[in-house]
Amino acid sequence: MNRKISILLIIVVFCLVGPGIAAPAEQVLGKRYQLPNGLVWLFSEQPDLPLVTMELLIKAGVLQEPPGKAGLANLTAALLLGGTHSRSATQIAEEIDFLGARLGAGGGQDYAVLRLTVLKKNLSAALKLFQDILFNPVFAPAEIARKVERFKGQLKSEQDEPGVVAARAFCRALYGSHPYGYPVIGTEADLPTITQADLVNFHRQYYRPNNAILAVVGDLRPVEAQQLIEKFFGTWASAPVPERELPVIPRLKQNQVLRIDKDITQAHIVLGQVGIKRRNPDFYGFLVMNYILGGGGFASRLMDNIRDNRGLAYSVASSFNPGVAAGPFEITLETKNATAGVALREALKEQQRIRTELVTDKELSEAKSYLIGSLPRKMDSNAKRAWLLGYVEFYGLGLDYPWRYPDLINRLTRKEIQTVAQKYLSPQQLLVVVGKQEKIELALPKDWMEIKKPPKAE
Repeated sequence: MNRKISILLIIVVFCLVGPGIAAPAEQVLGKRYQLPNGLVWLFSEQPDLPLVTMELLIKAGVLQEPPGKAGLANLTAALLLGGTHSRSATQIAEEIDFLGARLGAGGGQDYAVLRLTVLKKNLSAALKLFQDILFNPVFAPAEIARKVERFKGQLKSEQDEPGVVAARAFCRALYGSHPYGYPVIGTEADLPTITQADLVNFHRQYYRPNNAILAVVGDLRPVEAQQLIEKFFGTWASAPVPERELPVIPRLKQNQVLRIDKDITQAHIVLGQVGIKRRNPDFYGFLVMNYILGGGGFASRLMDNIRDNRGLAYSVASSFNPGVAAGPFEITLETKNATAGVALREALKEQQRIRTELVTDKELSEAKSYLIGSLPRKMDSNAKRAWLLGYVEFYGLGLDYPWRYPDLINRLTRKEIQTVAQKYLSPQQLLVVVGKQEKIELALPKDWMEIKKPPKAE
């Protein structure tokens, strides 16, 4: 799942459990179990519909990719459905259709995911397929070539999307050789170098029960769920999982700007820096700070100033993307080439303002109200609940996390929001501007260093 969408969903889902719908203190999302082979599995009984959803998180994301193999984690996950020792890709697709199931797999920055949703009456048959895909992928050369060409084509077509170009250049320039600097899908340079042996080894090393979390949600009694999990995952062999030593995320020593010339009428701007990890205890203060600055849509300061009051931008927002490692914090703007400099100046002012001035009582109250109390329906499906179960387990938040969340937000003060802004919104920033450069006047201070050579196009 796209990481920006992921963090938005996190915010939304956790906002569902406001004071008005607060559950008893002992309430949890589900029950936690562990098989002898190390597989942690979580279960939530939801008998309203005759459906079962399973989401398997495998700690085999971009962070585990070796240098020069960007895209390996995503390709491994995607090719699980590309054939096994007993089923071709076509047969797998036909069985999924016959069962009326939804089965998918994909990579991510911190983990890969294999998802299944099926009618209860077809669950056993679907789990046989799920097990075969997970345990016995063949990574056939023809399927590898087909998938690599597809991803390369996607990368090439995305070069026509200025927002994507700006975002990827921003991450490449900000993170250097750290895996967060590369797209989950991989790069045009690295994808063709990924071999069948790479995929087999990656799967052998990381696709282990002691490196995975399984969330099960749906119309099952606990004893039924336990019998199924033991039957289909109890024989999954555990093994030592290698720990990759990650490169240090470089720190910006001064403001930097990267200009990418593109013959378009609107400039696409990304401004930001490295943010925080998900387990950082300042996550909640950062969440509220970001909402007030630019994450709150039409309620945010950036939107109010730059779009509503000045009419400078078609869109403007801030976001952050915390993971196992510190993800990026960024302000994104889309504006006319001619107004890029003015819009940028206002964005910098707003960023400085939230560092130097306390937010108002009204701003803080509205942010808390939204983050805690909105959109309770976002937790109303098995798929969302399965995702949330896996997420809280992966990041060690605890199964009672949604019911503790309101207090984590409500206790924040105006001063704490300013402290977080001062602590993490460093004056040293990276700016990427994609647009027709001859028409863009940024008027940046002299201490901004221009990066002459942009990162290689992905």
